[in-house]
Amino acid sequence: EVKDSQSHVNQIPAVKLWVLGARPRTLPAAVVPVLVGAALALGTAHPVWWRIALALVVSLSLQVGVNYANDYSDGVKGTDAVRVGPVRLVGSGLVAPKLVKRAAVLSFGFAAVCGLVLSLTTTPWLLVVGVCAIAAGWTYTGGPRPYGYLGLGEIFVFIFFGVVATLGSAYVVAEELTSAMWISCVPVGCFACALLVVNNLRDIPTDSKVGKNTLAVRLGDARTRQFYVLLYVLSAAFVVAVAIQKPAAILGLLGIASAGGAVRAVRGGASGRDLIAVLGATGKAQMIFGLLFSVGLLIANR
Repeated sequence: EVKDSQSHVNQIPAVKLWVLGARPRTLPAAVVPVLVGAALALGTAHPVWWRIALALVVSLSLQVGVNYANDYSDGVKGTDAVRVGPVRLVGSGLVAPKLVKRAAVLSFGFAAVCGLVLSLTTTPWLLVVGVCAIAAGWTYTGGPRPYGYLGLGEIFVFIFFGVVATLGSAYVVAEELTSAMWISCVPVGCFACALLVVNNLRDIPTDSKVGKNTLAVRLGDARTRQFYVLLYVLSAAFVVAVAIQKPAAILGLLGIASAGGAVRAVRGGASGRDLIAVLGATGKAQMIFGLLFSVGLLIANR
């Protein structure tokens, strides 16, 4: 059965391999903060809308870069040699490590070029933020002491795909930051963390064997499931906090409710391959939340 599975993987077309390596299910984590940031910027005095397209390119390029870098670093370390999740390029021996590394560098480089344009039209401080984001993306699983192996991955995701991406998107359009922007970045970050948490929950058995001490490994199965649920509770609390200022933002609660199936599966003990579907459901809920929360913010800002 293992040989048949490997044979099937080997028949995947090259283009599809690179798409799979980019991990499409994780891309909502890059899109949602830009949507929310743009919606928040509508209520400001002089929004500059063309910049939001570059912000989206930066966010997506960083996410893809992180995914390729993670694939490369875990692959050369042997962490992905045995796994139950979606295919990994290096770990499965499907693509040469140097090519995956090059793809990561190109993705980060493209993000850097677009970020440079945004910094030149807004503030040089974005250069510092961009350098930090790329460095954090590479050292998540790369380098001599990857912080993803120390249980700190969720902190990176919350900061860069929650706080930085949301506030950065809002700032490049509006060139100001409001209290609603600061509050709104919290549920966005929680949703991004939920993707990582369910991914690492699935990988607890294999990660623990190879010394990849993710937060899920450190917390253990039961507490990781509780943490996953807690992220949605926190999201709801901060959506309500935003709605105090912008009542229509309460639509975001419907987006959180769309994660109900994923939450029930996690609380019900889904494991192994069953969590692949839960990861997909988490990403879909993230997009639904992003759209509904953004629509609510747009309505409130009109």
